[in-house]
Amino acid sequence: MARTRVYRDGVLAAEGFPVAEVSDHLRDPSAVIWLDMCAPSEEDLAEISLELGLHELAVEGALGHRQRPKLDVYDSHMFLTVYAGAFDQETGRLDVAEAAAFVTGNVLVTVRKSEDFAIDEVVRRWDSSARLARYGVAFLLHGLLDYVVDSHFEAVEAMDEQVEALEETLFDERPIGPAEQRRTFEMRKGLAVLRRIAMPMREVVNTLLRRDGDFVDGAITPYYQDVYDHVLRVTEWVDSLRDLIANIREAHLTMQGNRLNLIMKRVTGWAAIIAVPTMITGFYGQNLPFPGFERPWGFWVSTFLIVLVSALLYRAFRRRDWI
Repeated sequence: MARTRVYRDGVLAAEGFPVAEVSDHLRDPSAVIWLDMCAPSEEDLAEISLELGLHELAVEGALGHRQRPKLDVYDSHMFLTVYAGAFDQETGRLDVAEAAAFVTGNVLVTVRKSEDFAIDEVVRRWDSSARLARYGVAFLLHGLLDYVVDSHFEAVEAMDEQVEALEETLFDERPIGPAEQRRTFEMRKGLAVLRRIAMPMREVVNTLLRRDGDFVDGAITPYYQDVYDHVLRVTEWVDSLRDLIANIREAHLTMQGNRLNLIMKRVTGWAAIIAVPTMITGFYGQNLPFPGFERPWGFWVSTFLIVLVSALLYRAFRRRDWI
């Protein structure tokens, strides 16, 4: 199911028209066209490729999966690959949605790999900043990049809240359970994925800004600069969170080891105290004559020794913080 729009002189002129009418609008030099395709077939892209003169490598990249975020510049157009991210707070996973775009002088063609890429959010951004529509394709591409980078920003912000919650568990008496450990592991994976899809965006936006006014110029340049600043913030935030979650993991392991050592120390101390009564009762339990044998005072002597030595051991162990 394709979606279409056409702008003329900075004003939305039509939308939702059939793809077959794109050729008619291309003949108008004042028209700026947007065409969106979700999971298109090779034949669908072949038709658009002939119409716009797209490079075969760019078409191949749009049909493929797991492309690296990038911006390829060809003679007549540019090819863009981006990923939007969404963080699931319940599982700690990062879900990504891939999209590609062909950018010409007056046409933007977006190719989504699935419905997970929220193109409606991109359209909402275009409508909310319609005053910039006079900048043509640069305006359309800015809305797309702004949505992608903002999805990265929202994901890393949600992850930061989760990491803060993990920090608070460091000094809990109760050790973290399997669910928290699983969430931590998923979050580490999510941060690695977010870094892979966010860091190349610096080069993508920077390439657009460096093109000496060929694409981004005039009053829309600060908007691209704002996107670039957000990209930098996201990448720096992701790196800091990766270091922080690694430190939290190490701290959890260290404190778990310390807690185990403390438990073993206490168990050993109590075992030493219990060993004394065992030794005394074992000695008096011999079937041999000894002082107090078969005498009442012998029982009381053994009981007194048990209490006295156990108390002395307990006091000595407590003074050394062994129990």
